[in-house]
Amino acid sequence: MFTEFNLNPLLEKALKALEFTTPTPVQTQAIPVALAGNDIMACAQTGSGKTAAFILPTLHNLMNNPQPNSGTRALVLAPTRELARQLFKQCEALAKFTGIQTGLITGGESFKFQAATFRKNPEIIISTPGRLIDHLGRKPTLMEDVEVLILDEADRMLDMGFAEDVTGIADACKKQHQTLLFSATMNQKGIRHIIKQVLNEPVVISVDEIKDKHASITQQMILADDDQHKDRLMTWMLANETYRQCIIFCNTKIKTDEIYHFLRFHKHKVGVLHGDMTQDERNHIMSRMQQGHISVLVATDVASRGLDVKNIDLVINYDLPRSADDYVHRIGRTGRAGEQGIAVSLINHFEWNLKSTIERYLQTELEVRKIKALIGKYKGPKKLKSNGKPVGKKKKDPSKGSAKKPAAKKSNKPKAASSKPRGPSTPRFGDGSAPFKPKKQ
Repeated sequence: MFTEFNLNPLLEKALKALEFTTPTPVQTQAIPVALAGNDIMACAQTGSGKTAAFILPTLHNLMNNPQPNSGTRALVLAPTRELARQLFKQCEALAKFTGIQTGLITGGESFKFQAATFRKNPEIIISTPGRLIDHLGRKPTLMEDVEVLILDEADRMLDMGFAEDVTGIADACKKQHQTLLFSATMNQKGIRHIIKQVLNEPVVISVDEIKDKHASITQQMILADDDQHKDRLMTWMLANETYRQCIIFCNTKIKTDEIYHFLRFHKHKVGVLHGDMTQDERNHIMSRMQQGHISVLVATDVASRGLDVKNIDLVINYDLPRSADDYVHRIGRTGRAGEQGIAVSLINHFEWNLKSTIERYLQTELEVRKIKALIGKYKGPKKLKSNGKPVGKKKKDPSKGSAKKPAAKKSNKPKAASSKPRGPSTPRFGDGSAPFKPKKQ
């Protein structure tokens, strides 16, 4: 029960209003450590309840130690606008009865509007790293009163190239501040460097690690010949699967637009989401999705994190993601809050090795599924290695290939007569010499 944490009564009131009664494993471990003021390095995936794990102790400590004359006292960094907006809504809900104000700073909005947000002096700022760096460039003292720095989805921030921005922002905070880092994996390249730079003797918490199997998600694969075959498989599933809402993931913005127009032509209630859209466009799509006006969303990986829509029952990987971490975050959009979900990956011969890498990383095998009316020509590799990848052709030994061929032996046999026509034959003597021809006068 949350009452065991002895949180401020106003926070317990908010939890009761939200009908939060039993803490999740990450909340059980992280909240007492954060309340004690320790740094945290936590490995927890999206959907594990980690937002409340860092927002609740932060709100409690701010309320129990008021600083009315200070600037922003807590900063939450998130890799994407969608995740930042989601965190903002959850923070507002948990702080509803406390009087603590929260500000949202992301790309896609005017600096003038965001400068007004800073002038209101909210106790908590939730921001994406790139936009906050822009504001710090104009006013370096903006974050000098920050007592708590929270890095949510730290692995994703590194993937997006924000490592230098994160360390720069940490340096702009109060010299002695608490840092809470949450990441889906601790194996991401560069994460150890960030940990050394911004954390001070952190308490390590590991729950719901990214490799954990999603018991509530049925993971399937269907072999496909090409994109035209994938189109037919996708439309068959949308017509025959039972689902409330579906997300179709693609690797490129061009492909998302193509599929969006394709499905719209086939009369689906479809929306599209990718990085080239303005913030207002993205907010509009998410609002329509949450209201149930969109049943199918076609998106890039911008929707794989920070997208919290309760009715998503079906995830289709039109393109297989380029990393196992992205795969886990994609399928994690379904099967949330104890509900069941289906994740189907359409795999052509170019993607087989990616599929094998994902299975090996997750220590599980995707269930092979066949749609009788749409079985293609591609059946998968004939022979497989122990790692699940196809057996390739044997390469020639370079040392053997470089050896020179032995010179051909000269033959004593007379050469065959040339097929090329000759002129009139000349009589010759027995020794082979031709008779002398006197010059004409």
